[in-house]
Amino acid sequence: MVQAYSLYEGSFSVDKSRKFIPFDPLLDDPKDRPGAMFIRVHPFLIQTNAGLVLCDTGLGYTDDSAVLQLHHNIRKAGFRPEDVKYVLMSHLHKDHAGGMVTFENGTGRIAFPEAEYIVQRGEWEDAYSGISSSYRTEIFDVIQRSGNLVLVEGEGKINDEISYALNGGHTAHHQAFHIQTDDQHYFFGGDVLPEPEEIFHNYVAKYDFDGRRSKALRQEYWAEGAPAGWIFLFYHSKNITIGRSQIREDGTYKLVNAKL
Repeated sequence: MVQAYSLYEGSFSVDKSRKFIPFDPLLDDPKDRPGAMFIRVHPFLIQTNAGLVLCDTGLGYTDDSAVLQLHHNIRKAGFRPEDVKYVLMSHLHKDHAGGMVTFENGTGRIAFPEAEYIVQRGEWEDAYSGISSSYRTEIFDVIQRSGNLVLVEGEGKINDEISYALNGGHTAHHQAFHIQTDDQHYFFGGDVLPEPEEIFHNYVAKYDFDGRRSKALRQEYWAEGAPAGWIFLFYHSKNITIGRSQIREDGTYKLVNAKL
């Protein structure tokens, strides 16, 4: 049984200003937003034997009572935010890191006080360097003071179920995660593998730090993960968000919805 949940935050358009503008495909016309990309945002929650695991944290939107949408979504899935034990950060761009903390009356608080926040050291240093407007340093200031930050380097293991690997590609110090619990192997590739279409219509993305590396890695992940039965988590997918391979008669693999 698949124990992973999409914590869907919505559909957005993003132009060169790097602002995320809500986009409703049923009401809004893409022609009114020339030059924009259209993406969806799906943080993921996974049940493991060591506790709840959160893969990236979305944009950090809140309701009128300053309650994180991410917290609402976790409760809607049947869980409690305070039971999250690990927050696995692929990288720290604002559409992935916004829900790491919550702000009320200008005061920032860590969003998951019982969790370890797993971040690559190089990504953390780059986030503070001012190299990109995609980073919100006021978020990281709160994390820095919390005592919950765990900086890792290269590849390794968090526990018997969770491993990480520096893969670069989207940012210089982007990382991917493998979560193996019971008989399931979940793979979270962050923005190196954000949509299933990028497996089968492989291309060099202009928004990547190293697009050629990302392109090659996507093929490597599918070549290894498809025959092994990995469950792929796609953060920006417009269709299949939690997918697994299914073998065809000719021996090749297609992607199907793992939740069905």
